Amino acid sequence: MSEAQKKVALIASRGTLDWAYPPFILGSAAAAMDMEVMIFFTFYGLPLLGKKIDAKVSPHSNPAMPMKMPFGPKEFQQINWNIPNIISGNIPGFNSMATSLMKETFKNKGVATVEELRDLCGEVGVKFVACQMTMDVFGFTKDDFIDGVDYGGAAMFLEYAADADIQLFL
Repeated sequence: MSEAQKKVALIASRGTLDWAYPPFILGSAAAAMDMEVMIFFTFYGLPLLGKKIDAKVSPHSNPAMPMKMPFGPKEFQQINWNIPNIISGNIPGFNSMATSLMKETFKNKGVATVEELRDLCGEVGVKFVACQMTMDVFGFTKDDFIDGVDYGGAAMFLEYAADADIQLFL
């Protein structure tokens, strides 16, 4: 008797760079483990299906985020720069700088980009579903997204998730 294929249901609801990684990492890993995977993109996670992903880091909304430099002497790179919210939330360009530093750190550590992980998910059969209601609310059209995206609502996702072995809200 063969065991039934496990199913994974993920909800991607956030679109910052740090929140863009989990659905694609978990989705590709589950598919590599021969699981059936659906990622339902809603609200601020919906832009992750865009033809171009422009996700940024928001240190102000994540005060626990470590700020280490991806360059300079090893000792300098090991310093955890605790940046007060008054600075991270009020200095123009701080989010862009933090985003650049995080992307450089990922590159230095050999971490795939969000786009590469999304492409990998597509290659291994992860199903992407865009929330139709969110599309309507935010004014997105099907032309805004990459090829291969399905469209549905909460009922579609819940029907899938009801039979899934793993359900995660990210």
